[in-house]
Amino acid sequence: MKIWIDADACPAPVKTIIFRASQRVRIPVTLVANHRAQTPPSPLIKVVQVSQGFDAADDYITGHATASDLVITGDIPLAARLVAQGIPALNPRGELYTADNVQERLALRNLKEELRSAGGMTGGPAPYHDRDKQAFANSLDRWLTRHCAS
Repeated sequence: MKIWIDADACPAPVKTIIFRASQRVRIPVTLVANHRAQTPPSPLIKVVQVSQGFDAADDYITGHATASDLVITGDIPLAARLVAQGIPALNPRGELYTADNVQERLALRNLKEELRSAGGMTGGPAPYHDRDKQAFANSLDRWLTRHCAS
């Protein structure tokens, strides 16, 4: 069992929460990014730097994560791939992606992307707030409690 982080767009507070949880429950963490990622010194934390290619980090994660792992990602297409493989995925706002909700999220994301490309919509995701950080911490703690119980 391990936690994977799609690290390129993962908010720093989320990484900090995961690093602390990793030490607390002794679970390995692997950050996958196409740039150098900063981590605290720990034998439980590893960084994999992939090429700059399109979806290189996503492909690495889907090729290495297993159904007993947890992947942290805000990338909805990646989450859809993971859910299809039976791999749990949690977004940085604390929402666990499921077979029931990921397709809806993907359709909404695709619609917004089409609207943006047509000039009908601007902007990106909402700012990351303390309530998002707390929701993530609570969701991660629930997942760890269920899956790391001795």
